[in-house]
Amino acid sequence: MADAFGLREWQQEARERYHGRNGGESGNFLVVATPGAGKTTFALTIAQDLIEQGTVSRLVVVVPTAHLRRQWAEAAHKKGVQLDDTFVNKNGTVGSDYDGVVVTYQAVASSPLLWRKLTSGRALVVFDEIHHAGDGENLTWGQALKEAFEFATRRLLLSGTPFRSDAKPIPFVHYENGRAIPGYNYDYGMALADGGVVRPAVFPAMDGESKWRRSGELATTSITLAETDEKTVPPALRAALDWNGEWIPSVLTEAHAALTQARIDTPDAGGLVIASDQSAARAYAAILERITGERPAIAVSDDPEASKVIKAFAATSQQWIIAVQMVAEGVDIPRLAVGVYASRVRTQMFFIQVVGRFVRMRGEEDETTARMFIPSIEPLLSYARDIEKTVDAVLADEEKRVRESQEGDDDPDEPPSLIPTIEVIGSSTARHHATIANGEAITTEEKVKAEAVLSAAGSALPRSMTPEAVALVLRLGGQAAPVPHQRNATPAHATLSDRKKDVRLLIRRKVSKLSIARGVPHSHIHSEMNQHLGNKVTDAPLDSLYKRVDMLDGWLKEEE
Repeated sequence: MADAFGLREWQQEARERYHGRNGGESGNFLVVATPGAGKTTFALTIAQDLIEQGTVSRLVVVVPTAHLRRQWAEAAHKKGVQLDDTFVNKNGTVGSDYDGVVVTYQAVASSPLLWRKLTSGRALVVFDEIHHAGDGENLTWGQALKEAFEFATRRLLLSGTPFRSDAKPIPFVHYENGRAIPGYNYDYGMALADGGVVRPAVFPAMDGESKWRRSGELATTSITLAETDEKTVPPALRAALDWNGEWIPSVLTEAHAALTQARIDTPDAGGLVIASDQSAARAYAAILERITGERPAIAVSDDPEASKVIKAFAATSQQWIIAVQMVAEGVDIPRLAVGVYASRVRTQMFFIQVVGRFVRMRGEEDETTARMFIPSIEPLLSYARDIEKTVDAVLADEEKRVRESQEGDDDPDEPPSLIPTIEVIGSSTARHHATIANGEAITTEEKVKAEAVLSAAGSALPRSMTPEAVALVLRLGGQAAPVPHQRNATPAHATLSDRKKDVRLLIRRKVSKLSIARGVPHSHIHSEMNQHLGNKVTDAPLDSLYKRVDMLDGWLKEEE
């Protein structure tokens, strides 16, 4: 819901907190907000405020990729702020008819003293996706940012990714006990509960057989079972993603069927495949062309025309785009509805960044449910289950995990060799293992039963109702155990967090059931409860959560 100034509730709340703290301690203020929530609009609003107050006279926005320079300049122009997105360091000065400039982290790192000079006056520096300054390979970026911007009047730090507890220090970020502390946090779980901010997402997890040869010895395993031995995960995943096998073509076929269904209600809905490298991207494009009869767009970071490809795809009704790195974060293509995670990267940060490409709303009437196909392998399954949790919950779970995910597919215990020790043999046709929705795994049997219910209901249910939502409602209806909202249902030794988690889960299920009965989106029901109780499900105390359950029970009874 937007206020009179066009700001969403979280943006206005964050704005008030920012000014209440005078930009934060030492002029630094970190905002962690889920992709699609409106970080850019928030940052530009703060910039306008500070310019009007006379606190700053110049705006500098630092972004991770060249593509985002144009995107920021266009967004700023709509707000009446003129940013130079063509500036290069050799220019030395910014044109007097600009309010500021958009520059990449790499450009700053190559000439920090120039940017120190350009921002030593009354300047606001906005760091988009500031976590890039903590990347291991970009440690020099962090050092350069300190040197370049330590004398700027204000620094506003933005990120759409929760900071891990073991993250490397990032300049201008405040840490407590090794954890980054945001001045304001608005994550995906909060945005989903608010309704009308982000789309819900479901994750069909696809299993299948992978075959490879390691040092002459043949190995075969299902993707799901590969996680029982960490050494088998990289080769199993590599074999599944190999375009000469059967797994990835069958997943692309199923994903296209999902996109075709989505385009019934949204004719320009698009699909995105995240590939591991350029060779895979081009091979997947050939497969999709055979399936769809249309050549997909391809965007890879080494292609100087990649930004134009992404922009053209966003503006057309072309069905598929395949990307390597280019669409990991910050790229706005709201029409994306279906995705295929075909990358070997298994870090939580990258996974969340990719999901962020699919959850952007196209307006308050958007009822699309994003659908991203993933290999049925850990830790991707855990990331999908955790996607709706708050940042603190994700970090707490991360600290409990014994096995950390690794980026890429190299075996750390395998000595380097000029001769590959793993030879991919092939993979079988993919089969559905489970679908992650609302943090729960829905089995194939449950999904089939739900699809039958939807088919029988016909037009009695809204087209936006998904099989996953119906499956969760059917599961709730057959539940014999005591419901969590009963005071004595949760074990006495359970923590307050555990008890609240149980009640929120029950609320989510009852909202799904009421959504079917009323034929309205989940967001409408959440919004109605928020108005009645004066708080949100994400920050409501336990007693207020119980009131929500009672309220939902009353509404459900009325629908009987």
